[in-house]
Amino acid sequence: MNGAEVLDVGRDALWLTIQLCLPVLVVGLVVGVAIGLFQALTQIQEQTLIFAPKIIAIFISLLLFLPLMGALLGGFMQNIAARIAGM
Repeated sequence: MNGAEVLDVGRDALWLTIQLCLPVLVVGLVVGVAIGLFQALTQIQEQTLIFAPKIIAIFISLLLFLPLMGALLGGFMQNIAARIAGM
C-alpha cells in the first residue's frame, strides 16, 4: 500500500465521520437555536430548559438516522475489506 492509497483511506474515513455526525449535530443545532429564540422572546432565563428538549430530539434523530449510519459504516467496511483482499 503506497502513500496515496493511505491518504485515500484516511480521506474516506474523515468524510464518513462527517456524514455520520452531521444529521445529529444539525438536529441539536436547530433545537438549540429554537429553544434559544423561545427563551429570548419570552424572557425565560432558565439554564436547564434547553437540555431536556435537546436530549429528546437527539435521541429521536439517532433512532431515525441509525439505519443510514449503519449502511454508511457497512459500505465503508466493504470498501476496506475489498482493498485488503486486493493486496
